[in-house]
Amino acid sequence: MGEFMNKAKDFAKKHDKQVDQALEKGGQMADKRTGGKYADKIDKGVDRAQARTGEGDQVR
Repeated sequence: MGEFMNKAKDFAKKHDKQVDQALEKGGQMADKRTGGKYADKIDKGVDRAQARTGEGDQVR
């Protein structure tokens, strides 16, 4: 599994904007499915995930 994670990290670094967009879209879907009940927590999680990929949050 180590090789897979290394490839995923390399992809995230090379395609930061696309990864950030995917995380944002995933957060929006989760927010919609929970009826907005956990919007603040979902947003915080998305922001943290975006900060850990490539150059950080590129979408917003």
